Amino acid sequence: MKLFKCILIVIVLLSTQAMAQTAGAPLAPKDSAVDMSLAELEAAAQHLKDAGIATKRILEGGIFSVNVRHIEGAETALQHGRISEVWVIREGSGIVATGGELVDKEAGSGSGEFRGSAIRGGHERLIQAGDIVFVPPGIPHGIKQTDSLVYLNIRFELRDED
Repeated sequence: MKLFKCILIVIVLLSTQAMAQTAGAPLAPKDSAVDMSLAELEAAAQHLKDAGIATKRILEGGIFSVNVRHIEGAETALQHGRISEVWVIREGSGIVATGGELVDKEAGSGSGEFRGSAIRGGHERLIQAGDIVFVPPGIPHGIKQTDSLVYLNIRFELRDED
């Protein structure tokens, strides 16, 4: 029972940290455009590096979001059920893996969301500043290795067919 309580506390703390990284982002207006300067993006990236966190949400739109991410080393391999991602690599380089199947697959935070310890049988390649990566729903993906990688992560949910 103590072990279960400890695991539960760790899960709550980790999910609270993840929510804190994306909480407080300005809501996307529905009646005007939003501009983000290079200086704002660079400041967000520097904040991530200084604070040792991976994600800062800079615009929240409900079914979409714009995030700045900073990864060092590797990250958990993920697979989203209804979320597509577009990565715009701003700084650094790393090895990304997409496709294949998740190793040690387990349920993630929502319906259709999964995480794993790695990707087996996927496509690995070098990504670097200036590259764009598109990840559709259902495709396992993750940064396998990097010294430092900064990218915009633009996420949007699938809409139902008309």
